[in-house]
Amino acid sequence: MNLSTTLFTNLPGFAAPGAESPLIQIKTTEDLVLAVILGLLAMAAGLLLVVTLGLYFSVREWIKPAGEAKPAVEPLTLWQRFAGLVPLKRENELMMEHSYDGIQELDNPTPPWFMLLFYGTIAIGLVYLVVYHVIGDGDVMVQEYTQEVAIAERQREIYLKKVAGSINENTVTVVKDAPAIESGKALFNQYCTACHGESAEGKVGPNLTDEYWLHGGNIKAVFHTIAEGVPEKGMVPWKKQLNPLQIQQVASYILNLKGTNPPNAKEPQGEKNGEAVAAR
Repeated sequence: MNLSTTLFTNLPGFAAPGAESPLIQIKTTEDLVLAVILGLLAMAAGLLLVVTLGLYFSVREWIKPAGEAKPAVEPLTLWQRFAGLVPLKRENELMMEHSYDGIQELDNPTPPWFMLLFYGTIAIGLVYLVVYHVIGDGDVMVQEYTQEVAIAERQREIYLKKVAGSINENTVTVVKDAPAIESGKALFNQYCTACHGESAEGKVGPNLTDEYWLHGGNIKAVFHTIAEGVPEKGMVPWKKQLNPLQIQQVASYILNLKGTNPPNAKEPQGEKNGEAVAAR
């Protein structure tokens, strides 16, 4: 759900998919566009009605039956009263008693249409206060943020499953972009440091920064070792905890550590470059 959908689904009468008893259910972007168009048409129709009534009453005041005398002071039409307009010939009624260098000041009141909008915003504010902060049925910003994060996480999971499904030890390649390497580092720090050390210098498990490998040193061999584990040496298979994309990121991060020479590194184990082991 994007920001515009979130804003409109929080208005009275609108609801996001899954909401209970909405007057209008917004399920797609087309529904949102239709709701906006209907709202604009309703506003245009209301404005047209007001203008039409104003013109009607204005013309009616000037068209009098024959023989009917016009009043000494022409009354304001409905449109003039609504718009706060006063004819120039009656502006003397608005003049204030004082003047500045011969300049008269008029006491023009705020137009009724503006006051209508002003009191309307107060009414909307009161409704918002009751719905969002007294009854608690509305989604305040924290709730909106939580919902958006949950939606983003679901979309991310779907994407990861789709991408990870195409990665296995036969198709895996080394990833070199910074975000993937950082993800691999975070996963390594979370799952691998207990046995291999914070810098992969080796503890219970072997040193992963030198040129020697026990089970192969290319991306496919490292991917296989992480996924299937080495149970006879105490390394559990991680394919149940990590998806193929995450295993690819961890394996790429490990290969990226080659030659870093961390302090207190464990002595070399296995064969140099591990190519012979990987070929078996």
